[in-house]
Amino acid sequence: MHDIRAIRENPEAFDRGLARRGLEPMSPALLDLDSRRRSLQTQLQEMQARRNEAAKEIGAAKKEGRDAQPLMDEMTRLKEQLPQTEEQEKALGAELDEMLASIPNLPADDVPDGPDETANMEIRRWGEARAIPGAKQHFELGEALGLMDFEAAARMSGARFAVLKGPLARLERAIADFMLDIHTGEHGFTEIAPPLLVRDNALFGTGQLPKFEEDLFRTGDHFLIPTSEVPLTNLVADQIVAAEELPYRYAALTPCFRAEAGSAGRDTRGLIRQHQFWKVEMVAVTTPEQSEEEQERMTRCAETILQRLDLPYRTVTLCTGDMGFSARKTHDIEVWLPGQNAYREISSVSNCGDFQARRMKARCRPKGEKATQFVHTLNGSGVAVGRCLIAVMENYQQPDGSITVPEALRPYMRGIERIGGNV
Repeated sequence: MHDIRAIRENPEAFDRGLARRGLEPMSPALLDLDSRRRSLQTQLQEMQARRNEAAKEIGAAKKEGRDAQPLMDEMTRLKEQLPQTEEQEKALGAELDEMLASIPNLPADDVPDGPDETANMEIRRWGEARAIPGAKQHFELGEALGLMDFEAAARMSGARFAVLKGPLARLERAIADFMLDIHTGEHGFTEIAPPLLVRDNALFGTGQLPKFEEDLFRTGDHFLIPTSEVPLTNLVADQIVAAEELPYRYAALTPCFRAEAGSAGRDTRGLIRQHQFWKVEMVAVTTPEQSEEEQERMTRCAETILQRLDLPYRTVTLCTGDMGFSARKTHDIEVWLPGQNAYREISSVSNCGDFQARRMKARCRPKGEKATQFVHTLNGSGVAVGRCLIAVMENYQQPDGSITVPEALRPYMRGIERIGGNV
């Protein structure tokens, strides 16, 4: 959510930020609404003041025996006009808020400009991308092992669902437990078990509503969470926290539910793009001064997971045309998949600045001060469990179709060191 006062003070800077997002200038329309609303607010104040004055004058006229009827007629007109003016002011305010809520966050100064992912800027690479002769994709490996069943899932749930069996299901759980242990035990995140159903105000706070409702699953008065970023970030909604306590760092392992409304024809086979998947999410709440450093820290936390699993990856900064709605800067981590012979996204770590905080009314108060300021919020995958499972399967596949369990995961696998093959 944008601050109309900031737009008022520097509309040119606001429109330049929108232009970097590929959007037309919006400050003229916003400021026109704002001006008309403030004019009505001034009228309301004047009318209310005049009503109070007229009431006193009526009393004085009656006391002195003067004709009070003209004043009483004026009072009647004011009583009729006030509700109408209030409704007009509320309508303009709602229109302004709706317009502001539909505008994405402005990119940070150091975000590269560009229309799409081709303009993303690579920061670093880690590990040697494995060239495996005849490498198979994860779904080919899983189906050949009899441990990944898409047909059974489709019979009960439709497309973009999967059934994992036996040691492959255990491997997915092992990956999730491993990641959560690292983030809570080594990286200082507090584990949270949040609700999986949230109301619309929570999704508005983190920016999924109203713009992206078609990507959500609704059930009655609630929505299934598309990511635990939503409940974790909303832990500070409508709160004023002590600035000296920040940063707050939260981590959660939850299923995520996404309609994938805009992804027809993309990654239709396998686990890359599912309606339901598991993810370990990291969320941080910081002061404005801390957020840039925290984003770098969170990115390193996610990278640590891939390093411990010896999975090659590269880290990129997304360009203005590839960033999400709420982000002002995003680092993507892309893991190497030999079966696709490509790097694919496995984590996004975004700094949202005060964009979500304004929508959630989340503030902090520096020690000894009366004034508050909006917190900054950050979120990042730590990492997507299903995509990590894909990476492990493809990078650790063997010529006979079996999958070697990475050393780091073996304590979680109860002695299983290899899945399939001649064990």
